[in-house]
Amino acid sequence: MTGARDRWLAIVGIGEDGLDGLSPAARALVSQAVLVVGGARHIALAGSAIRGETLAWPSPLVDAFPAILARRGQPVCVLASGDPFFYGVGNTLMRLVDPAEVICLPAPSAFSLATARLGWPLQDCSLVSLHGRSFERIVPHLQPCARIVALSWDGTTPKRLARELVDRGMGASRLVVLEAMGGPAERIIDATAETYEAGDVAALNTVAIEVLAGRDARVLPLAAGLPDALFETDGQLTKREIRAVTLSALAPRRGELLWDVGAGSGSVGIEWMLRHPMNRTIAVEPRSDRAARVARNAMALGVPDLDIVCGEAPDALAGLPVPDAVFIGGGATDAGVLDAAWAALRPGGRFVANAVTLETQAVLLERFARHGGEMVTIAVSRADKVGPMHGWRAAMPVTQWAVTKPEGGA
Repeated sequence: MTGARDRWLAIVGIGEDGLDGLSPAARALVSQAVLVVGGARHIALAGSAIRGETLAWPSPLVDAFPAILARRGQPVCVLASGDPFFYGVGNTLMRLVDPAEVICLPAPSAFSLATARLGWPLQDCSLVSLHGRSFERIVPHLQPCARIVALSWDGTTPKRLARELVDRGMGASRLVVLEAMGGPAERIIDATAETYEAGDVAALNTVAIEVLAGRDARVLPLAAGLPDALFETDGQLTKREIRAVTLSALAPRRGELLWDVGAGSGSVGIEWMLRHPMNRTIAVEPRSDRAARVARNAMALGVPDLDIVCGEAPDALAGLPVPDAVFIGGGATDAGVLDAAWAALRPGGRFVANAVTLETQAVLLERFARHGGEMVTIAVSRADKVGPMHGWRAAMPVTQWAVTKPEGGA
């Protein structure tokens, strides 16, 4: 290995089988280390192979970093569960140490072990961590026929998952709880969500789910423009058809940040995040009751990490991270809001504003003349009762201005 002698920090994955599962190279890295760091369980699993000092992870974990860095240039070994770079400590350590100083020997991850037990192709499964993360992250993955492998928060997670599946009309789904995989205490509980009984479940467990959705199951559609009924609202909601067109104009891409200014019920920002799990939204809403409603909608629809700023734009926009896209659904009549959001948008970012009133349309028309882009009017009519028959009842048309900010655009 090029420059191996300079790789003073070893990150070694270890499983429940302890030393028996380590390769000779991994054992050597453990034995040669002047300091071995890991959870108390990991240190016990490595047992007799350790020759140097040991340090169990403190709380918070970052308190151990000075001791690790103080031995830079000496052999140090960090023990981690399975694959240290799959929801493990590896990524955290890489913020402190150059990769050229590190050698990593991973063990099979809990995801690999679980799918091996079940005979599921790993590449076809949704892999989710609920450990240290919001439970609601599971919601977008609950799709018909999906196979999901989830790292649990603790021993209560399997029961909570079973209850969530039943509540969503997916009670016939298979739910498998796997504990201590690869070790002498390995245990597998295989049931349906509706028949699952909690019992005594180890805090460290992995749950595999094979989703069977009933005819009336509550499943989030994958297309933009979720049904309006899925959102709690006081009427301040970008309606389904308009929302679908708006998302198309915003053109979400992986890992991008959206400012949803005048968020209302938060529907556009929520759907932005549902397009990809790496996407982020900052919802700016002046009314505290609506900000709280945005938070509830985000939780219910599986994007609990949506960030909410309760404040009046443009002042509330100051100091926020630079957006890749901006949507203004409320407050577009305020030139200060438009100008502040436009100035903050990165070059090449997309800017979309919707208007219903003539006054707001006039403001957007002026911006269209100044910056270009596209202006469209979206008109939707719905069939409604007219006496014993039906006719079209038109909703108020929405004018939309969409533009990409040019390089060097002011």
